[in-house]
Amino acid sequence: MKKYNLPYLLVIFFSLSITSCTNELRNYQNIASDYQIIPKPLKLEPSPGRFLIQENTMIIGDAVLSNEIEYLSEMLQIATGYTIATSNNSDNHQNKNSITLTLDKSLSEEESYLLSITPDRILISGKSAAGIFYGIQSLRQLMPFTIESNQENSTDITIPSVHIEDQPSYVYRGMHLDVGRHFFPVDFIKKYIDLIALHKMNTFHWHLTEDQGWRIEIKKYPKLTEIGSKRKETILEKNFDPYKGDGKPYAGFYTQEEIKDIVAYAASRHITVIPEIELPGHSLAAIASYPELGNTNERHEVGTRWGVYEHIYAPTEETFQFLENVLTEVIALFPSKLIHIGGDEAPKKEWKESKIAQELIKKEGLKDEHELQSYFIKRIEKFLNSKGRDIIGWDEILEGGLAPNATVMSWRGIQGGIDAARQHHNVIMTPGSHCYFDHYQVDKDMQSKEPLAIGGYTSVEKVYSYEPTPKELSTELQKYILGAQGNVWTEYMKTTEHVEYMVLPRMTALSEVLWSSPESKDWNDFKARLQTLKKRYNTMGFNYAPHGFTSE
Repeated sequence: MKKYNLPYLLVIFFSLSITSCTNELRNYQNIASDYQIIPKPLKLEPSPGRFLIQENTMIIGDAVLSNEIEYLSEMLQIATGYTIATSNNSDNHQNKNSITLTLDKSLSEEESYLLSITPDRILISGKSAAGIFYGIQSLRQLMPFTIESNQENSTDITIPSVHIEDQPSYVYRGMHLDVGRHFFPVDFIKKYIDLIALHKMNTFHWHLTEDQGWRIEIKKYPKLTEIGSKRKETILEKNFDPYKGDGKPYAGFYTQEEIKDIVAYAASRHITVIPEIELPGHSLAAIASYPELGNTNERHEVGTRWGVYEHIYAPTEETFQFLENVLTEVIALFPSKLIHIGGDEAPKKEWKESKIAQELIKKEGLKDEHELQSYFIKRIEKFLNSKGRDIIGWDEILEGGLAPNATVMSWRGIQGGIDAARQHHNVIMTPGSHCYFDHYQVDKDMQSKEPLAIGGYTSVEKVYSYEPTPKELSTELQKYILGAQGNVWTEYMKTTEHVEYMVLPRMTALSEVLWSSPESKDWNDFKARLQTLKKRYNTMGFNYAPHGFTSE
């Protein structure tokens, strides 16, 4: 028998131990890389094995889930090249190599879901169809990023086994887009909606009217698009004083048919579209189209520079009739319970100088022009309430007295949200400090190398650090904080690529803030998962900000 001395045996022992540990670490890393989901699920338990999508894989679900079945089937067909069969026969749910979608009313939250993957089958159950859709989004992120190519692949796809239980922390998870300053085509609006869906967000706030452009067709008032959707030029960068324009006419609006198509597209992804029709301020494009709506009857041009204009709607019966007619057409296009009426940045100079406005203040026993704005908004709210809708507005609607059923969008910090919650009004938090994605993403030393922005500095890490529910609120009042939203004001975003650059990956961080439990937030863990999602963005062709994926 061959003899080995002790040092030799120790070398062999430690070599084997190191090899074993290295293999275990590699296995751990492989397992970890399989489950890089954003936003982070509430509970995720990996298990052995993988599910193989094959030519005979079948999707099974009730007929009421036809939208989700079709969405998943199309996604898998692009991923594999197979035509995936579907069935509404629940007897097939025990079939091997099947994917079953099912409603489970025993789940606690409306948007909650369970995702169970074994080598034999996949089960996605949800309290609602929306919950099942979110389960599909998690399933999507468990598949290779190559599935996002929009070109049919002909490769086998395997999905790691796992058990996920998940639900959102907030009921309102939104993204905003201003199309008044710069207009974006229908295809991009749908792409933006797809991005919202990928992140399990559920609201698209569509800012449709501005001083610089009216972007929605209103059939009763054709001049709104004939005149109001066009401006003779646009200010060149930040050349305010002296003013310098680019000399290029600018125009664009959405037809009602296009809007119907977009709203339906969003609904199929469980996204509510909230339209914003600004009043009483930010209304120059409308006043330029119909001068009688203004306080002076003077003719004005659609705005060409950025900032706040002093021209606002006159508080006349003619104006209220106009707005009611406009909103009648708007609510026919948008099924959203909430209609955004703006209410922000409305200078009172014209009202102070208007005989009509001053007479109305006296007649109604109002204290000042701020109370006149409150009166104005309450008139609009009463009309929308009569149509089964509620208003939402920027936090200036608190000034002069809050309309009875209004939801407040707190943007000038968090105090507006605190004040509204204390008055028992629902609140959407969107403070400029954390949720304004038109700000620079790097500090001042690096901003000269970035695309032009309005200013500020909001990094991905800062967005991720945000806690939407103010600590100043009691436990009882915290229920009025419905969620938060990322805002994208487009004064300096002329192209769709620029919008993508400003949004990604900051909206990714916000999506986790709004979906995942606060206790599970971990910046370093998020950064690691973000690297995986970056590959998905590459395949999808998004123009993200690359420094947003590096350590900060």
